[in-house]
Amino acid sequence: MQFCGVARSRESPTRHPPDLAFLKDPRRSYLAGSQPISSFDGTSNGGDQYRDRAMVSSGASSSRRSLGSFVSTKWAKMFFIAVCLQAVICVAFEANRELESQSRTIQTFLTLFIFGFLYVLVLSWDALRQKNTIQIIGLCVANLALFVYTIIQIDQIDTSIVELGNGNAFTEAAMKDDFWKLTRPFLITIPVIIGVTTFAIGYFSYQLYREFAWDILKQIGADYRMKKRFLHYQIYIALLKFDFFFFLGFTVQFLVIVTGKREYEFGFTTAAIPVTIAILLFAAFFTQRENRTGMVAVILLYFGALAYFFFKLVRIYQAHTEKNYMAVRKSLTAFAVMTIILIILTIINAFICMSNFGQGLKDHLIKSKAHDLEKEDANSYQLQDQKPQLSSRMTID
Repeated sequence: MQFCGVARSRESPTRHPPDLAFLKDPRRSYLAGSQPISSFDGTSNGGDQYRDRAMVSSGASSSRRSLGSFVSTKWAKMFFIAVCLQAVICVAFEANRELESQSRTIQTFLTLFIFGFLYVLVLSWDALRQKNTIQIIGLCVANLALFVYTIIQIDQIDTSIVELGNGNAFTEAAMKDDFWKLTRPFLITIPVIIGVTTFAIGYFSYQLYREFAWDILKQIGADYRMKKRFLHYQIYIALLKFDFFFFLGFTVQFLVIVTGKREYEFGFTTAAIPVTIAILLFAAFFTQRENRTGMVAVILLYFGALAYFFFKLVRIYQAHTEKNYMAVRKSLTAFAVMTIILIILTIINAFICMSNFGQGLKDHLIKSKAHDLEKEDANSYQLQDQKPQLSSRMTID
């Protein structure tokens, strides 16, 4: 009987999976880090062909998914489409050639708005890619700030046109009225578009909050204290990104529009732009690596920036200097107040993040970063260094 059994096993041909099996992705567990489950051993005859075809198939599908993975869900698509439409329409209005003027004030306003809309678009892509709920909520607040600022823009540009007319910048008196009639519809339409978009992305943000809650649970776990630490970390990183925009907006207006600047003041303000970018990058790095010395140095620099903006806010309304800021006083005040509020919130969250050092969050952040680097190969069979797991089910011939 044993002999017959051996003969039978020799005569039976080696079974290979059908061709369709090569094109199917392996089933994966919903738990992060689980290995792919395969019912076929690549070491059998034909394993090399199976391995090559599987790698090509999964690699192509993985690259296609990686390009649009940040908008893989319905609400992510809706959020990003709304922000894209806002950016395209408002940038087209702000960049309209008919709105150009000999005044640096008007040009600076329009350029700053174009940068603002594009920056919101980039932050939206970043928030959806990172699945950062706090940053998405922050984008709604930033859009609301842009809404208020576009309303201020109407009065500021109207004032600038009047000053241009008084300074004989227009060749004819009628040109001033024609110019305002031409620009006014665009200036009024932009706040309406931003207001509608803000309402829409506010609703989409609520839906994304519900979607991303499961991803945070998979990354951090069900530990309430760890989730709270991660929340403070997300708030801090989002604040750093918004700090950059409002600081840059204030600085550009000060450098281009404000008159009566001294040489040392101009040089100091210009040099502050790259220094600020470096500080914000190091702030994020020190927080992720839980470097206390670096965090203390960054917090001291925050206090220096806070003192600087309070100083500038006072100078805007001082009797002997207010004439230098007249063309842009409302706008600079709005940016200075927003920047001061953001710096105070950043300092508070920096202290909170420091208090969370050494309590396990660093391991989760580094693990999450490593997981993102391996995301492109998440659906590959990975047969180069290890065999795929065999199915636990038995087949009976």
